[in-house]
Amino acid sequence: MAHGDITHIDIPVTDLAKASTFYSTLFGWQIAEVPGFEGYPMWQAPNKISGGGLAPRDDSFTQPRSYVEVDSIDDTLALAVANGAEVVMGKNPIDETSWWAFFRDPDGNVIGLHEGSTQA
Repeated sequence: MAHGDITHIDIPVTDLAKASTFYSTLFGWQIAEVPGFEGYPMWQAPNKISGGGLAPRDDSFTQPRSYVEVDSIDDTLALAVANGAEVVMGKNPIDETSWWAFFRDPDGNVIGLHEGSTQA
């Protein structure tokens, strides 16, 4: 995906099985756990482009979070901070070829960043 594309959306849920059934029935999403990401079922929309994950809900993750593809998480976080954002989680590996991070924008929205590619 190109820099600036929304690449992934995480939805916080309390019951992974129930949420998987709900979203697959409602939207026709294909939902499955991917090897290496157990406990984090990933969904793919019928268009085979849109997708994301069903992630365990906790006190710090109560609303869906979109992830934007960027060429460089480090550069994007620096630019976000220079423009009034706060880093919530710095760059962390997902696997050998991809990384994620997220920041809080000046209005309090938490936005995720993704760099690289994954096999999942």
